[in-house]
Amino acid sequence: MNYQLDCYHKSLNGEITLSSSKSESNRALIMNALSGNQLQLKNLSDARDTQTMQRLLTEKQLVWDVIDAGTTMRFCTAYLAIIGSGETITGSDRMKERPIKPLVDALRKLGAKIDYLAHEGFPPLRISAKKNNSKTRKISIPGNISSQYISALLMIGPALPNGISIKLTGEIFSRPYIEMTLALMQYFGIKAAWKNQTINIKPQRYQRQSYTIESDWSGASYWYSMVALNQESSITLRGLRTHSFQGDQNIVNIMSMMGVKTEFIYDKVELTSIPVTEINQTLDFKNCPDLAQTVMVVAAIKGIKLTMTGLESLKIKETDRLMAMKKELLKIGSLLNEENGTWCLTPGTIPEHIETIETYEDHRMAMAFAPVCMIRVITIKDIDVVKKSYPSYWVHLKSVGIIFNEC
Repeated sequence: MNYQLDCYHKSLNGEITLSSSKSESNRALIMNALSGNQLQLKNLSDARDTQTMQRLLTEKQLVWDVIDAGTTMRFCTAYLAIIGSGETITGSDRMKERPIKPLVDALRKLGAKIDYLAHEGFPPLRISAKKNNSKTRKISIPGNISSQYISALLMIGPALPNGISIKLTGEIFSRPYIEMTLALMQYFGIKAAWKNQTINIKPQRYQRQSYTIESDWSGASYWYSMVALNQESSITLRGLRTHSFQGDQNIVNIMSMMGVKTEFIYDKVELTSIPVTEINQTLDFKNCPDLAQTVMVVAAIKGIKLTMTGLESLKIKETDRLMAMKKELLKIGSLLNEENGTWCLTPGTIPEHIETIETYEDHRMAMAFAPVCMIRVITIKDIDVVKKSYPSYWVHLKSVGIIFNEC
């Protein structure tokens, strides 16, 4: 199904209770499983990724199908390395193209038996738990690969007979996601020591605790985008914390330069439009890559030239997001080019009639481009992709006055 969105010439006002963070939810679910289901988790995400993980951890079937959930694939692979007895873990065709070798290599070193069932380095996998009495606890893994590999290893660390020691080599990307994992582990009673590039965790047990999942800052970013693109907007977002475990809270700082003021009031934030004073900006997305698509679209519409680094991980997401953004930004008149690891976005003239935006089976493509309806009628293809992380996205947009037509 495609949606044609129309909101321009209208102010945007309303209050939204955001979906819960799937990043927190998915981590908490693995920790709960490792605790023997002793944790009391409240406000779990309604995202398909989280529902998939919940189902897999509950049903524990012979074949674990993660569909297109990369986090679920990586976290459940590590979990099966603790409890597995020959289960197969698989996913969509795209998931079978997403690399998993660094995690498999580390788990094998820890003693798990893992076989590739198709192509070396990629799912599907057959996994049996650690069987030998190896005292190996030291793992070395590059810091500039997906932080999900690192988080997966950290979470199973306390359940290993000798704990785990992870040395992160080179530059560390997506550091806030690693810090989120450690913060949640600490909340549930796990002590870890991070010194220089090495994280040490001794054998321990997750402790019974109650935890309420925070709303999703990634989801909040799309509302920042809408307020940035509509100068008469005022939006309130519920369920967000001043002190968050989520790295995507960095949207507050980024959007302060792109036309949005944030005011924290207890468990909510109020967003209002402010002027943009700098039309040439430099951003490093190393610690918050999931914000990149949203920010690029805002910059393209507002005429802000961006110089960007830290985008490497976007190539191995639900789609090659850099390729996808390069193609779709052209439809709103902007060029995206790369030279020696640095990406430049150059805004141009926004056409009066915008071609249909392709989503490439990627939820963030749909949600990043939808706010363009603040200034033009726009058509988004395959709108159901948002179920992956923010199922109520279109309902929430409609609640503040955005008009939809199926086409």
